[in-house]
Amino acid sequence: MNLGAVVRHGGLALLLALLTGCGSPADGGASAAPAAATPDTPRELEPLVVPDVPSGLPRVPDDALSPPAGEKWPEDVAGYAEDAAREREVLDDYGYRFGWERYWGSGAGPLTTVAAHQFETTEGALAFTADLAAHEAEVYGGLLREDPPDLPAGCRLLQLEEGAPAARMAAPTASAWCAQGAFSLRVTAVSGSVQAATEEVVAVIAAQLERLPPP
Repeated sequence: MNLGAVVRHGGLALLLALLTGCGSPADGGASAAPAAATPDTPRELEPLVVPDVPSGLPRVPDDALSPPAGEKWPEDVAGYAEDAAREREVLDDYGYRFGWERYWGSGAGPLTTVAAHQFETTEGALAFTADLAAHEAEVYGGLLREDPPDLPAGCRLLQLEEGAPAARMAAPTASAWCAQGAFSLRVTAVSGSVQAATEEVVAVIAAQLERLPPP
């Protein structure tokens, strides 16, 4: 499993393009922190994104990926699609402002990804979260569960026992999507089992929501 291929084919770029027209975790948890004021730029959002994950995986440098991880403006995300102008219209419809992506993993081993996105309105964040989760479930298969146990109300969880071959993830995978106020959050973990991946996702979601401004 090539890390660069996984994070790009399984991340926001592919999913937003498709939306156009419509190892066991170690004990402990991801780092939480007191919620801060609402960011005005990606750089203000960056310190609110969890700095580590309970599995203990190493951080992947933002510039080690292509396109780089880190800050995302609408034009960055739109640029992933073949029709960037149409993609920008889709983002504008949601009221997308900016986001931040962060990745942990190495080589062909387990992988954890976090993507936090900020919108103009709560409604935009909710719609984006719901649409993105539903479409990923349609593309990759699996049963999308709403309000699953161990996740906050309104979250969605997708578990893939065999991974997602279409995203070049040939290992058990879990993804969760949650909205909080004007923020949309997506966390994905690839691990040795669905249970391990789900435990990682649940822990990271909890820590990440705690770090974001309250609704």
